[in-house]
Amino acid sequence: MTFKFEIEGGNFSKAGNASSAVKKILKQINVPPAIIKRLVVALYEGEVNVVAHARKGWIKVVIEPEEIFVNIEDEGPGIPNIELAMQEGYSTASQKVREMGFGAGMGLPNMKKNADLLNITSQVGKGTNVEIIIFLNQSHK
Repeated sequence: MTFKFEIEGGNFSKAGNASSAVKKILKQINVPPAIIKRLVVALYEGEVNVVAHARKGWIKVVIEPEEIFVNIEDEGPGIPNIELAMQEGYSTASQKVREMGFGAGMGLPNMKKNADLLNITSQVGKGTNVEIIIFLNQSHK
């Protein structure tokens, strides 16, 4: 099963819509709650990053028998230093975004903590691509 979502940069009223929709789907197909929680946390953090930093983005979720693959792609400023951005508390969010309660610098660390595999590539001035894999059979970890 494959699901695609378009994300509008700057539209915080819709932030979380894709992760909520995916959560409902995973519940319907009886994915274990602990896996749903991990996936939804990672997906939500990615979704909010697109809303907070990019002009627009796309989320693709592929549910396979053995794993769930998520691809989050955006057209935004890119991440100049991924290693630095992975540090808890590091944030480039604007003051406006912080005042809304976002931008605490936990997005990428939370994604890493909840994913079995996380791959981030970014090109400054072009955008960022995030790949998340969560194995459904936890013996793969």
